[in-house]
Amino acid sequence: MLKLSNITKSFPGVRALSGINLEIRAGEIHALVGENGAGKSTMIKIIAGAYQPDGGEIEFDGHRLQAVTPASAKRAGIHVIYQEFVLFPHLSVAENIFLGYERTGRFGLVDHKQTRRDAVELLARLGVDIDPDRMVSELTVADQQMVEISKALVHKVKLLILDEPTAVISGREADLLFARLKALKAEGVAIIYVSHRLEEIFQIADRVTVFKDGEHVTTTEIKNVNREKLISLMVGRDLKDIFPPKRPAASFGKVVLKAEHITVEGRVKSASLELRAGEITGLAGMVGAGRTEMAMGLFGGLPVQSGTVTVDGETFTKMTPALAIEKGIGFVTEDRKGQGLAMQLDVASNITAANLSAVTKGGLIDHSQETAIAKQEIGKYRIACRGPATSVATMSGGNQQKVIVARWARTCRKVLILDEPTRGVDVGAKTEIYKIMNELAAQGIAILMISSELPEVIGMSDRVIVMREGVVSGELNGAEINEQAIMSLATQHTAA
Repeated sequence: MLKLSNITKSFPGVRALSGINLEIRAGEIHALVGENGAGKSTMIKIIAGAYQPDGGEIEFDGHRLQAVTPASAKRAGIHVIYQEFVLFPHLSVAENIFLGYERTGRFGLVDHKQTRRDAVELLARLGVDIDPDRMVSELTVADQQMVEISKALVHKVKLLILDEPTAVISGREADLLFARLKALKAEGVAIIYVSHRLEEIFQIADRVTVFKDGEHVTTTEIKNVNREKLISLMVGRDLKDIFPPKRPAASFGKVVLKAEHITVEGRVKSASLELRAGEITGLAGMVGAGRTEMAMGLFGGLPVQSGTVTVDGETFTKMTPALAIEKGIGFVTEDRKGQGLAMQLDVASNITAANLSAVTKGGLIDHSQETAIAKQEIGKYRIACRGPATSVATMSGGNQQKVIVARWARTCRKVLILDEPTRGVDVGAKTEIYKIMNELAAQGIAILMISSELPEVIGMSDRVIVMREGVVSGELNGAEINEQAIMSLATQHTAA
């Protein structure tokens, strides 16, 4: 279906792709993996016509493509679904699906009834039941993703490219996505699937291609590699275990945060937990279990309707982010770009954002002091950037995440809450973030980590608290922590 021959692409000072040769077959799910900066995004944009290659040839469906543009790529049957959806929230589902390709009737006017009928047909092809008249802003992220895929079907898609499609969904929603991709594969659609979640690769891919430093490392049948081999190919070194060794329970300190009978916005129902100094506590559960709402309640990001939060012996019935910061609590949100970073600002400004008083004199920010702090944190957390003045918008996901962690590590004297700390980052960056978490725990910080990746929960947690339907359904320690035990607690029936 797609053949790339000797594709090269350079940007000022950077060789993004070096002589890439790759073939994608019709009716296969072809995984594309590699660390951030490996060249995956550049290759996708070349296939989609967003970038022009410096050299090489592209052949698609038996025809050589020249001077590809996004419009001509779509006409040819190539469609890309990026991690950030291209949807208009205040238009209906049907209007979004056919935007630019409106169904028209007499006199060239939009035929809304036909548009609605065609939208229903496309959504039914994906096996989803979404009201075509609903505003996209009212949909879940998973349903918005289905609208994006429906847009591709308008053009009789032959090649569908998905960039980190499960970065914002997991559990049942991800399983439904996989089922729909397999249905498209059965229709002969070629699918390129880009993901940092290796478990997904082994679940749905037929073949996998590894990129590293802009070069094609290998393409192989997925059955011919295991997780350890794939990681080794991606990072260029053997990683027998990407998780740092766990410390003995005797090294954990006193309880520094105690939440009792917390209720948050109907999503958390009388849930209780304790966090100890120096301990990494995993908070596991299915999507919708109330994990993020629980964490936001502890930090004051959502109002606690009942219950108490005790921090270092001081009890509160109401918590706010300002009070949480004052009491030594930090919070790394799961929405890195939307809520975690000020994307228009530089590294220095983002690192000091949670404690501006430390760099303020006479009501003005002391930029020299801010720069000095940023330089120190860049070195301490091994943040890859040109310096404190680097725009965070230009950085990889893993390094953006380390900027946020550095910010909160400066202020959280007692507790650091991490919501999906490695979402959308490559395996090398994950390893770095795990090291940072371990270092902070060794300093006596109590860490609460929310993660939808079970290997991460098992590999990093000294103790695991599992939530189900807004309540704590169980707790696991030491050798009790395994996938079967976590899933059993996450899916067991909970009394109303």
